[in-house]
Amino acid sequence: MLLAAGINFMAHPYDHDPDNTNFGHEAASALGLDPERVFKTLLADIDGHLAVAIVPVTGKLDLRALAAVVGGKKAVMADPAVAERKTGYVVGGISPIGQKTPLVTVLDETAEMFDSIFVSGGRRGLDIELAPADLLRVTDGRIAAIARD
Repeated sequence: MLLAAGINFMAHPYDHDPDNTNFGHEAASALGLDPERVFKTLLADIDGHLAVAIVPVTGKLDLRALAAVVGGKKAVMADPAVAERKTGYVVGGISPIGQKTPLVTVLDETAEMFDSIFVSGGRRGLDIELAPADLLRVTDGRIAAIARD
């Protein structure tokens, strides 16, 4: 999808430890990155509709802020099985790029602090590095303050 869109990116594979469930921090450590540049992809149910939230692995998703950004009232984390079914990816490897079902996507504003950020490449043990603006373009996403410490 990135190649078809003419987007510059770099794939960064690493050895995933199957016992590690802290996927974002594992990626940052394995790749020798500042964890603030590594972003996790989360799915939330907002008033019965799914949305994708991309936030730094060092923070947490602010569900209220996400709901407000997409014009909803209440947001809860999506059921992992639903997230896997809708995206076509497994939890811990959900990429914001190339999902089976296009969903509203919101990237936390802290991404703009960096020339490039890292997101899951669609499987555990693979991150993709790309510019935040390119991620927004390929996901038809928007940027907003949706993370908290």
